[in-house]
Order: sequence, then structure tokens, then C-alpha cells
Amino acid sequence: MAGTLQDTIYAIATPVGEGGIGILRLSGEKAVEVADRIVRLRSGRTLASARSHHLYHADALDAAAEPEGEAASAHLPPRPIDEVLAVVMRAPRSYTAEDVVEIHCHGGPYVLQALCESLRRGGARLAEPGEFTKRAFLNGRLDLAQAEAVLDTIQAKTAGSLRLAQEQLRGILSQEVNRLRDHLVQLLARVEAGIDFTEDDITFIQPQELTNRLREAGAAIGRLADTGREGRIVREGVPVAIVGRPNVGKSSLLNALLQTDRAIVTPIPGTTRDVLEEVLNIRGLPARILDTAGVRQTEDPVEQEGVRRSRAAMEQAELLLILVDGSVLLNEEDRALLALHPDKKRLLVINKSDLPGLVPDEALPVWAKASSSGIGKVVRISALTGAGLDNLRDAIRTSVLRDDFESGDSAVVTRLRHQTSLEKAREALTHAADSSERMLSGEFVAMDVRAGLDALGEITGAVTTEDILERIFRDFCIGK
Repeated sequence: MAGTLQDTIYAIATPVGEGGIGILRLSGEKAVEVADRIVRLRSGRTLASARSHHLYHADALDAAAEPEGEAASAHLPPRPIDEVLAVVMRAPRSYTAEDVVEIHCHGGPYVLQALCESLRRGGARLAEPGEFTKRAFLNGRLDLAQAEAVLDTIQAKTAGSLRLAQEQLRGILSQEVNRLRDHLVQLLARVEAGIDFTEDDITFIQPQELTNRLREAGAAIGRLADTGREGRIVREGVPVAIVGRPNVGKSSLLNALLQTDRAIVTPIPGTTRDVLEEVLNIRGLPARILDTAGVRQTEDPVEQEGVRRSRAAMEQAELLLILVDGSVLLNEEDRALLALHPDKKRLLVINKSDLPGLVPDEALPVWAKASSSGIGKVVRISALTGAGLDNLRDAIRTSVLRDDFESGDSAVVTRLRHQTSLEKAREALTHAADSSERMLSGEFVAMDVRAGLDALGEITGAVTTEDILERIFRDFCIGK
């Protein structure tokens, strides 16, 4: 970021556009001094004398502007911009652990911009994206995993993703990582003590015990890393493609799941020519539903492009909903689709259950016959009446998440960055355990244990670089 921690920064903390309330936030050593130049408390006191964490009724003035013309000659007082509420939060009891001032004004764009201009003239600068949270991290208010959870909380799309973000913000992941690091620090201390007293033939930990404890630590790290897939799915969502030949009801299914007419539905095959994408809450799981064009052989160049995009969506999706028309017999186009992507998770969705059925279980492919209970490989629905949609929602969730997956008191990894660091730590401890088992010099064991400690430290920010910080905080909005 361009500035330094010595700068006083400001930003609008509420969304762009008109609103009942707009909030301006300042942070830094001179936050109170800068705000005091434009905020006049109705009580007559100065903002600098205000009690911390108390709201005060005030006027925000254009005090930083230089008076011109008649105003200059008449020495008129600064003109008011808005009636506001102001609050001072003194360090370290603030979000950034610095002095923070918030000005709550009316939420009109001009009002907010006029106040921003006054603060700029008063000596503050506009904050960079995520700079408030970055300062909270640098000042020890949050660790790096908690700082990322702030962004996850803002971007949460379902109750499940919000719950995971809040658990991480409360430090459940950080506590588990720190517990693992503390255990490794104790092991490393014994290993290094043994190195220091090699000539005295003093053993601080038996080789077999050291090997066992290193393997146990590696296994614990591995178990935490293994939560990464489900954690990222709940945080980011899972891409789910609705595929099928033309006119089997793909767009009708999308509309039924959304409970709105998002996609155009007609009896004419090939109506959908592009991939439509919507995010749905499926049993607490954010699902990116991709409604694709019907897949078939065609001479129409526009429809050919739609089919190409449908195939690309299938490659991108983690789960395929292969939709067939249950009121007619399966044809070669259906069978060709059912044979695609055997490596992916697939659900066979038989639509139009409100009509007489012509697709018996005996006609289904082997992988679909594995479970025809309604919560598994095959789900029968009617996009027209809504029958079977609850079963489909259950099947989508159980297809991408483990049956026993539920966030709670145990830590869950939600970012690829965390999972990569855990994998590095597990690999380092595997090397350390192998070295210990082979009775190699303690220096080799200590080197790998340190590498494991550093990898774990990257998660919470105990070990970090400016490049990592830039990559993390650039995704934040200005004002947070």
C-alpha cells in the first residue's frame, strides 16, 4: 500500500448510493485531531474532549475550505454540511487498535463526498482497499486468518458460509493452528537441546517417542487439511450444471429452484442459447447453478456455440444434474450424455413425473441404478408442479458434502491458502519423522520441524511477507 501506518486514513464505510445513514470512518494517530476540525458538538465541547465509545449529536462543517469573496471579507463562520452523530473510539479499544472516529451522517452521495473532501483537506488520506483490517492485523488486533474471516463474513451467501466465517473470526481455526505450533515448538526445543549436548551424551527425548509424536502431529495436521474441500465449498459455493438434450426442462428446473421466471421457457427446442448462472441457497450450501443449452447435433451456428458453451460448463462444474424427460423413452442423445464425465459427481434427474412415466429403473445406466431411493444417484421430479424438488436439494447437498460434515466447535479450513500451508507442514513433518526413524542427525529433524512451524505460521500471519498481505487485502472493499 502506498501510505504508512503513521498516516491518518478515512473512507466511506457504507455502500455506494443513497441511504438513510452514511458512515465515514477515520483511523490513525491524528484521527481525533483531523475530525475535530470539521465536527462541532451541539454541547459546545470539542470532539477531542469527548468520552470514548459515546455517540454525540454534532454538526459537520466545511471548516477546511478556504473562505472566498464576501465570506472571506466578512469572516463568516464555516458553513455546515450536515447534522451528524459522532463517536470517538480511542486506542486500543477500536477495530484497528488505533484512535478511530466515525461520523454518521445522512446517506446521500454529495453529503458523503463533501465530508470526505473536508477530511482530505484536514490532513487525512483515502484508505486503500482493506487497509483498516490490515492495520488491525499489523497492530495485533486480529491474526491473518481472522482478518480473512472479516471478508468472508461480508461475502457470506448462506447461513452455513456465515457460520463458518464467524467461527474463524472468533479464532477457532487460529486456536487449533496455534495448538499445533505449540506442540511442535516443544518438540523442536527437545531436538535442539539434544543437538547442543551431543558431546555429553544427554538424551532429551527418545528417538522412537520423537518419531511417534512427529507422526501424530502430521496426522493431526492432515485431518485439519482434509476439511479444506468442504470448507471451501461452503464458503465459495459449488458449480452445478444442469445438462440435457433440448426440451427436457432444464430452464424450467432453474426457474423452479429459483421460484422465479429467470430463464425463457418455450416448447421450441433450442430456446436456450447461452449458459445462465444463478447462486442458490441449497440447504445452507451456496450453489452456482448453470443452466446450459441443450446438447445435440445441429447445423445452426448459433446453437453450435451454445452447445460448445454447455460442454465447457460441464468441464467447470463439480456436480452434473443430467436431466431427462421421464415421459418419453431414453434416446441416443440421452445415453450419450449419461456416459459423459464418469469422473465427476453426477445425479440423474428424471423430469416430468406429473406425466405417465416411460423411463423405468431397468432402463437406467449402471451408475444410476446404484441408488434409486430419491436421495442418491436418481431423483424423480416435476419442474412444473415442484414435486421432488426437496429430494433434489437434499441430493445436491449430500453429493458434494460428507454426510457427517457440520461446522461447530472443531476447526474447518475454508481457503486454499490455508490448505496449501497445512499440506506443506504435513510434508515437512513426514520428512522429520522419517529422519528421526532413520536415526539421522538432529539437525535434519530440526530443519524439517522448523519448516513445518513456518508453514503453520503462514496461516495466522506469525510468518508472512508483504506479498501475501497484498494478495489478501486487495480483495477487500475500501472502508473495511
